[in-house]
Amino acid sequence: MSNPTELTPDTDVRAVVREKYGLIAEGQVTGCCGQGCGCDVVSEPDALGYTAEQIAAIPEGADLGLGCGNPLAFAAAQPGETVLDLGSGAGIDAFLAARAVGPTGHVIGVDMTQSMIERARANAVKVKAELPNVEFRLGEIEHLPVADATVDLIISNCVVNLSPDKPQVFREAFRALRPGGRMLVSDLVWNAAPPEHIRKSVDALVGCVAGASLKQEYLDLMKAAGFGDVEIVSESGYQAGVESLPADSPDRAFYEMVRSVKVRAIKPKA
Repeated sequence: MSNPTELTPDTDVRAVVREKYGLIAEGQVTGCCGQGCGCDVVSEPDALGYTAEQIAAIPEGADLGLGCGNPLAFAAAQPGETVLDLGSGAGIDAFLAARAVGPTGHVIGVDMTQSMIERARANAVKVKAELPNVEFRLGEIEHLPVADATVDLIISNCVVNLSPDKPQVFREAFRALRPGGRMLVSDLVWNAAPPEHIRKSVDALVGCVAGASLKQEYLDLMKAAGFGDVEIVSESGYQAGVESLPADSPDRAFYEMVRSVKVRAIKPKA
């Protein structure tokens, strides 16, 4: 496909994201976008809330520096649970979840990029003897390849913002969860609406900010899907986008309104 720099009403957002992240999975690009959006600054795991023990346990090649926070830090994954990772990438959070749920649990990673799934599966082979309870499925997070009410915990790390149909993402997550199941999402949101040129930037889209929702809108979308007890359990600034901009760029003020949040929600039992 072509290499557009600006989104239009006719842009196939999924195709753009799939192509860009495919290049990352294949090692042709470092970081999740081009110069100017911030994700060319690869995140360090310890800065995103991963413990030293978790960092040591991450299989080589599973961390591509694409997240905005550790979703497992507040997920309270329990032995024997089934966990679903939305937009699992090369598998960093899926592998950590597999350790948390133990041999009686099960972890399913879903990603829409074929080359990313292939990389995750190759990583899984490396640790199969130790972590036989993790698998990766090709699919869109708007159309999850899992049965109804079969999952105890859904996690996601800086992925929902990339979806052009966030209400459908949350409806699908709700469908997949068992009654009483929970969702813990690490994602980026805006404190205030960004200017139109940022919303239209392909680099900013793939860098996880152009498609990000306003903070309250994000919570409202989860509630509209049926979730209860929706709450932000952790919030912090996200400076990567600012660091990549020129010192005199007027966009610095806008990027400083980007927040990294961890949101927890419950599927009611009744």
